[in-house]
Amino acid sequence: MKVNNIFYLIKLIPLIISISISLGIGFLSSIFSGNSFKIYKNLILPPLSPPPSLFPIVWTILFILMGISSYIIFNSKGENKTISIIIYFSQLILNFFWPIVFFKFEKYLLSLILILILVIFIIIMIINFYKIDKISGILQIPYFLWVIFATYLNIAIYILNK
Repeated sequence: MKVNNIFYLIKLIPLIISISISLGIGFLSSIFSGNSFKIYKNLILPPLSPPPSLFPIVWTILFILMGISSYIIFNSKGENKTISIIIYFSQLILNFFWPIVFFKFEKYLLSLILILILVIFIIIMIINFYKIDKISGILQIPYFLWVIFATYLNIAIYILNK
């Protein structure tokens, strides 16, 4: 292996770590959430509810985008970098707990409150990321849209499954 290739691989390590952190949080959350597929299938679901098999695919893509975006911010020299990273990890923690509250404990109202707080953190994160690096902010938009959709599902499931 050439020396240039080794240096290239070494440069990729922080990106791989950033992606691994976000994927790892999502993976751990899914483990602690219990049998979410079974719970989801047994709920009264609203219109536009996706099949359970779609969730892991979408979340994997979103966590990869989050990891790339956070890597860009972490390596930037922009103002408010530290607060942006704190907001990023804060929303990641909220994201970790939402499925546990929703699926494991089946507390749909509490999970609704949690996801609304998550939406606020995502908006703040996108704004901060965008100010530092436009691409990193834009990479978070699919995540924001998906969480808005998840909020709709959470509201409807709360209403339909009282």
